[in-house]
Amino acid sequence: MATSALTVRVFSLNCWGIRYLSKQCDQRYAMIGDLLCNGEHDIVLLQEVWSEKDFLGLKNKLTLSHPHSHYFKSGVIGSGLAIFSKHRIHDTFLYRYSLNGYPYMAHHGDWFGGKAVGMAIIQIGSLTANVYVTHLHAEYCRENDSYLPHRVVQAWELQQFIRHTSAGADAVIVGGDLNMHPQDLGTRLLRSYTGLRDAYLETAQFDGCEDGITLIADNPFINKKELIPFEKGIRIDYILFKGSSRAELHCDLMSTTKGSAPEKPFPYSDHEALTAELRLKPLASPETRHDKNHQDSRGVAELVDLLTEARTEVNVGLYCAERMRYTAQRTGIMGLALLILELAIATVPWLALGAEQPFPLTSFYLLAALCCVILVTTFLLYIFYTMELKSLQGAEDQMNLAAGGLLERLRGVSVDHTPQRKPPEGEEPRAFDTEE
Repeated sequence: MATSALTVRVFSLNCWGIRYLSKQCDQRYAMIGDLLCNGEHDIVLLQEVWSEKDFLGLKNKLTLSHPHSHYFKSGVIGSGLAIFSKHRIHDTFLYRYSLNGYPYMAHHGDWFGGKAVGMAIIQIGSLTANVYVTHLHAEYCRENDSYLPHRVVQAWELQQFIRHTSAGADAVIVGGDLNMHPQDLGTRLLRSYTGLRDAYLETAQFDGCEDGITLIADNPFINKKELIPFEKGIRIDYILFKGSSRAELHCDLMSTTKGSAPEKPFPYSDHEALTAELRLKPLASPETRHDKNHQDSRGVAELVDLLTEARTEVNVGLYCAERMRYTAQRTGIMGLALLILELAIATVPWLALGAEQPFPLTSFYLLAALCCVILVTTFLLYIFYTMELKSLQGAEDQMNLAAGGLLERLRGVSVDHTPQRKPPEGEEPRAFDTEE
């Protein structure tokens, strides 16, 4: 039976929709809505839609062109993730990353956003597509990137989430702001583990900014100091995809916006928008897979190296978290000692009748308040850094298990994990029983 290919146009944009802080926010949302309501895109993946009011405004505007939509809620101000689709959305799920910056870095704001990955199961014709939209922690300083361990763990969790939820999908599509360069550790880890293909690298035709950059130096909304090492800009937004044994998926056209919107004095966002035209072709009969061990062995060595590199970054994060927790603990102990000393001084007038308080009451109360603030702050920081340590240790344990499995496969070792049965009481183990 003949099978016809389906064309799926995927749109992805970081909207930079921070109410009262982002410039021309209302005007830009109106422009984004006008761009999308023409109906050229089948699936729209948006990031940094921080206000649900803005999402509802887009939803009302796109009722006819994209009747199906979902807003992923997370964190204090929301995940900022939204999806619009011409095709029916059958199911959704949100996974929030275990690490996402620090709450006291309020000027960065990533922790309050609750960065996550949202999944939507969409029926396209007779095929099922798992569509993912995500936004990873920003890189504020490439030379001294204190968030690198967090972003590596986020990339690790992202690839795990995609692998474990897309097994039954005919096609997988991922879009979003990864805040990572194409050759960064997290990007390589994500693509190598999942088998996802980069639309920019795979496309048959490209129309957009040079080298596919999505954060261009000429954008009026960005801080040009952050792009000093990169003359033209950087590519940190992606559309990734892969097919399955039941369907082929190819990228025929990839494009990006190029600065200011048509007939407008400013662009849609501080990021450029991406559009990928994907060709989804059902297969008449499932492809015959090659021998699994032979197929996997080609990239096993690369995966082992990637995991070694990732574990190194996680260990750096562990060291920093342990040091910060120790600092919080030591500061808390000093605050407690100071409070106990002050309470001891306060008891002097009670023990020595007639003695006067050696300190002015105002200074005494201010010092007591300062001690209490120190105790509460250091206690909260100790809890936070303990949680960070647990998350980093959990990721490290997962990576160690994965590395062990890959090394076994690389060496061709097959380990029997069947639990050994104990002999009946009073009997000696037989010669062929394996000892523990």
